[in-house]
Amino acid sequence: MAELPPRYPRDFYGHGPDRPDAAWPGGARVAVSFVLNYEEGGENCLLHGDAASEAFLSEIVGAAPWPGQRHWNMESIYDYGARAGFWRLHRLFTDAGIPVTVYGVATALARSPAQVEAMQSAKWEIASHGLKWIDYKDHSEADEAADMDAAIALHTEVTGEAPRGWYTGRCSVNTVRLAAARGFDWISDTYDDDLPYWARLGDRDQLILPYTLDCNDMRFATPQGFNAGDQFFAYLRDTFDALYAEGAAGRPAMMSVGLHCRLIGRPGRVQALRRFIDYVQGFEGVWCARRQDIAAHWAETHPPVPARGWHMLDRAAFVETFGGIFEHSPWIAEGAHALELGPAHDTAQGLHNALCRVFRAASDEQRLDVLRAHPDLAGKLAAARRLTAESTEEQASAGLDALTDEERHQFDVMNSTYVAKHGFPFIIAVKDHDKAGILRAFERRIGNDSQTEMAEACRQVERIARLRLEALQ
Repeated sequence: MAELPPRYPRDFYGHGPDRPDAAWPGGARVAVSFVLNYEEGGENCLLHGDAASEAFLSEIVGAAPWPGQRHWNMESIYDYGARAGFWRLHRLFTDAGIPVTVYGVATALARSPAQVEAMQSAKWEIASHGLKWIDYKDHSEADEAADMDAAIALHTEVTGEAPRGWYTGRCSVNTVRLAAARGFDWISDTYDDDLPYWARLGDRDQLILPYTLDCNDMRFATPQGFNAGDQFFAYLRDTFDALYAEGAAGRPAMMSVGLHCRLIGRPGRVQALRRFIDYVQGFEGVWCARRQDIAAHWAETHPPVPARGWHMLDRAAFVETFGGIFEHSPWIAEGAHALELGPAHDTAQGLHNALCRVFRAASDEQRLDVLRAHPDLAGKLAAARRLTAESTEEQASAGLDALTDEERHQFDVMNSTYVAKHGFPFIIAVKDHDKAGILRAFERRIGNDSQTEMAEACRQVERIARLRLEALQ
């Protein structure tokens, strides 16, 4: 395959304007996933072989790493999460009968056997949160991959089974791809949707369960975050209300709630979480589920479908597929292929925009050539069966292949008059009209000045292109 022009990897389309029906069990209007990040004992610390102390997500807002030194206060704040916060949250969730997914840092789990046993006794899911809770943005791909493998091995030793889900959090651009290569049921290192989705990574269809940084108690430890539990509760409640209403309207989604033992586990904050749990449990049609349960449901209900992949076609295949979208003008498809295409162009509206950009950027003479490439309506080419397949089908859809002698004469006269005046055929997206409507438009537009008609004809050409692309979906 010839080298492709620039291709944009980020996907701005996703599920699109009409997201699929999640079909949650029992007809639930929203799925709520409570996630407890267990990081205490896995954070940056000289005791863990790191070069500096931890500086992220603690009561010491704005803390900086201490190179070569232990930060006693920072360590003790993290210790609180394991010693007190975890057990407070464990009692809260088990008393409420709500299942939890734990993002467990492998080294933290290894240092907390009592907590691991409590998680397992409560039938909580323990997913992997990496080997250590450190930032991987500056790690080499090889080093990050080695840490992933070590995390899986240690997690399996500590819990007795390999993790089925993965979330690094402080990740690199390589994280999701590396995790997918290790065969996880689900990966949550994205924040880009309210529903699960499939991503094609290498030769694997990988299920992605997007996570959250807004419905997350980490905002208690960041500037412009939550200052009090009431703010956290109000934000969770409003998010839930919005998603519940969308679910009632036939668009059920997923809500993730991110929690940390050392943050929400404090007495002054846990009441906000307790109020939210009570609030959610007051509604019918709410599925509180572990992420592995959501993943299993999605895989069964919405299995992966082959990606269309239009933006990844080589030039020859792209032009062969789309060269006839603009009548007898393959140069428009050639120009579109050279643009910076991405996943968002693998739809009728996306590719239509790319093709139209080329058409609109062309000279007046080039656009006139496109207009002149269109056949007359019900003209001699149609009678001789020399139209393109697209034009034949379009004209037939409006009944232009079954005219009376009088109607055919009327079209012949109007075609001749129109071309003589404007220099190009009368163009209209016939699939938008019936025969009578086409005749009315013909009679109305034939008297326009040529500049007005060229603008209208170009709009109609673009509309025809859109309809042709939609027929390919």
